[in-house]
Amino acid sequence: MAALLDVSTISLETARRAVAATLEAARERGIAVCVAVVDRAGHLLSFDRMDGAPLLCAQLAQDKAHTVAVFGLPTHEWWDLVRDEPALLHGLVKTERLVVFGGGVRIAAGDTLVGALGVSGGSADEDRELADAGARACADLFTT
Repeated sequence: MAALLDVSTISLETARRAVAATLEAARERGIAVCVAVVDRAGHLLSFDRMDGAPLLCAQLAQDKAHTVAVFGLPTHEWWDLVRDEPALLHGLVKTERLVVFGGGVRIAAGDTLVGALGVSGGSADEDRELADAGARACADLFTT
């Protein structure tokens, strides 16, 4: 039995790279968003709110990233898991910071979750596409 675990997580520099790529993609699409990146434990590393992004989106972006980090599942995959399960569906609404619509994605090194990215300000599909762009910007950092 191991007494300690070695855990990989993203750095501040990597988080900032993900945010910058997401903001660039959002500007190209003309969408004002908030972007949050958390480490693998769900702690905020980097955050930006674009001019004109709705204020509520700041917390939503952070909660999307947090949801992914603590559960390991992208936010867009939640609805299919709970929609036909009334007990789960009604119980989830009582779970703080859990978001079950698109915009939260994993930042992974291979199969290992090392962080998460949340985007809010567009539609759920737009937020997901922008989050994917941010996560992809980090992928080459993890290859050896």
